[in-house]
Amino acid sequence: MDFSRRDTLGLALGAAALTVLPYRVNAAAEDRIAEFTGGADMGEGGLTLTAPEIAENGNTVPIEVSAPGATAILVLAMGNPTPGVAQFNFGPLAAAQSASTRIRLAGTQDVVAIAKMADGSFVKASSTVKVTIGGCGG
Repeated sequence: MDFSRRDTLGLALGAAALTVLPYRVNAAAEDRIAEFTGGADMGEGGLTLTAPEIAENGNTVPIEVSAPGATAILVLAMGNPTPGVAQFNFGPLAAAQSASTRIRLAGTQDVVAIAKMADGSFVKASSTVKVTIGGCGG
């Protein structure tokens, strides 16, 4: 099979675009985290993220987050084209600072939860979910 210069250039540009795409998704997630935290450091502990290790269908993946003493919890799917999945805000009269929902995952990836605590600190938890059937777009 012979490739012309135009074919070779097209393949090279396509390959370059595919290598840059994950960086754009990662940059979107990092931007969303910076927006939520204001650039503050994040600690560990005090936040529980429950997600299945293996999801048979990426269209409906059940997750649960819990952070006693939190005022807000942000949930991100790091491999999705739009990483922001949900943000839960808790008022002073909230009985519990926990929530559960079903999310859509584009494929095997990390799910990250970040909680803003009442004292202004931030804590982070993550879980890797292996998706066996495609979710977002495949």
